[in-house]
Amino acid sequence: MPKINVLPKEVYQLIAAGEVVERPSSVVKEMIENSIDAGAKNITVEIKHGGTTYIRITDDGCGIARSEVKKVFVSHATSKIETGNDLEHIGTLGFRGEAMASISAVARVQLLTKSADEEVGTCYEIAGSQEISLKDAGCPNGTTIAVSDIFYNTPARMKFLKKDVTEGNAVASVVEKIALSHPEISFRFIRDSKQTLITSGNGNLKDTIYSVLGREFTSSLIPVDYDINNMHVSGFVTKPALSRKSRAMQYFFINSRYVKSQTAMAALEQAYRNSIMVGKFPGCVLNIECNPSFVDVNVHPAKIEVRFVNERPVFELVYYGVKSAIETLDTPVEAKFKTKTQPMQTTVNGKLDFFTPKPEATQIKFRQESADDFWRVAAPSHTPDKAECADDKLSAIPESNYKISLSELEKENNLGTAEPMQKFTSPASQIIKEEKAEPNDDSSAQREPITNEEPTEEINFRLIGEAFKTYIIIEMDGAMYMIDKHAAHERMNFEQLKASSQVSSQVLLSPVAVRLSGDEYNAVVNNLELYAKCGFDVEDFGSSTVLVRECPSILDGEDVKGLIEETASKLLDGKTDITPDKADWIFHSASCRAAVKAGDKTSPYEMELFVKKLLSNPNIRYCPHGRPVMIKITKYDIEKQFGRIQ
Repeated sequence: MPKINVLPKEVYQLIAAGEVVERPSSVVKEMIENSIDAGAKNITVEIKHGGTTYIRITDDGCGIARSEVKKVFVSHATSKIETGNDLEHIGTLGFRGEAMASISAVARVQLLTKSADEEVGTCYEIAGSQEISLKDAGCPNGTTIAVSDIFYNTPARMKFLKKDVTEGNAVASVVEKIALSHPEISFRFIRDSKQTLITSGNGNLKDTIYSVLGREFTSSLIPVDYDINNMHVSGFVTKPALSRKSRAMQYFFINSRYVKSQTAMAALEQAYRNSIMVGKFPGCVLNIECNPSFVDVNVHPAKIEVRFVNERPVFELVYYGVKSAIETLDTPVEAKFKTKTQPMQTTVNGKLDFFTPKPEATQIKFRQESADDFWRVAAPSHTPDKAECADDKLSAIPESNYKISLSELEKENNLGTAEPMQKFTSPASQIIKEEKAEPNDDSSAQREPITNEEPTEEINFRLIGEAFKTYIIIEMDGAMYMIDKHAAHERMNFEQLKASSQVSSQVLLSPVAVRLSGDEYNAVVNNLELYAKCGFDVEDFGSSTVLVRECPSILDGEDVKGLIEETASKLLDGKTDITPDKADWIFHSASCRAAVKAGDKTSPYEMELFVKKLLSNPNIRYCPHGRPVMIKITKYDIEKQFGRIQ
């Protein structure tokens, strides 16, 4: 029979520390909560090397009397509760009395403190639960705690710490969340001798949100202030039209304590139902005030998860509070128009006249900024005289009408010598065959043929037209095919990106700054090499912001911010899954954004090029999300529907 041993103090303290001190951010969270409970109005957090080597928390709270200093580091010693009944109505952030004892068990700690009724401060040092010194010190009222060399005596735990930048981002996320929960306190965060956050502490929540989450997020907020069921909810939510692609910007607080509540989250999203696009999520900073006896915060070691006596009143509070705010304060989306450029002016017989260029039948328009443009290549601005194609109707298009050579287009517009295309701009630029140059055509003789991904044999089909500006219809081999142009183009883009050994990039005219939540920011910073592999030049800009300087040329600069937000959310959701190729997530998002959209206008010329490109690759049958790109309808099926055959 095995012998039962009573563990010595130094061993069971190490075990207890494992539940409280997981990483430097855990230390920061516990010590900031103690400062808040001490009534501090100004709190400064300073870390070095992600907090693994140095953490210092300074506050101007009530301080600790010298006679009480040693008790701070005794397990289960606390000033927050006295009896078991006190657990039913906890009004402070800390109450277990384990934090400082656990921290001192795995790190070196120096405490400087002075209460208002003492003339001299106290300096106390402890390491590995062993007292080192207790002496007088000159210091202001309040407490300063310096923690160094976390897990110095437990190397097995130290090896599980992540890179300094990751641990530092986790600390920053903790500071930001606590700052949002207490706008009446001024927080200052110093990271590797650089100040990255400061809040005013004026009690204005919107000012704190601006300091923590940035101007863009703050400008999208509407206030919430609602009472029901003897509870109160206050804070801000985002306008439905300015919602995000993930739930990362949802912050819920119960009595000024940051929590993760599925009930509150469900109520929030239910309030936005029928007001928000599918796949988008609202952001919020909401504080729920209720009787402490209504909520149990003693169900999780980190006190992040809570349990309600009755979840229904909480759901109704958040739902009706947010719903009323949306209905009464949300304003219509404002349209912003660019100022038109004034036309050139000249004088005719002494009078002012407007100069307009003469219309030419062969003039070609470059519509690079038009949302209706399909391939973003030169296309004739006029349609053939015969069998014109209406926007919303099916029409027959004779084959002779859409055979337009690249040589003719360049000759008409004086495009000059064409260089071989190195960057993927459109399938059209890859599948147009260059006609043989005329002997007397010098410009054509200098041009090199474009043969990238050229079909090896002629593909015979007849273009019928387009339905609903979404489905291209062709006739081929005695059957009719309907092609989803968005799904097919998305797959083309995806295969192009996957096949490239190095994705071609383009430099953005203006770098795009993307503000993320703390966790999303951490996920992106830890995967900068992955983004570089996918054609992005992303750099850490600090303050939960990344800067995008380059993007894949296939995107043409479209919605880079939204793509970074979406991929950051996917990387965050899959942070524990190491089997999928994470690059596919980025390729999926980039391919979808670069693809032509359902409803975009497509000319017959563009449709022909598109179908040729699609049919030249028999492997393109499904989009990256699994939807079919083409549906075949045989002549037999059609005749059977019309009763021609039985």
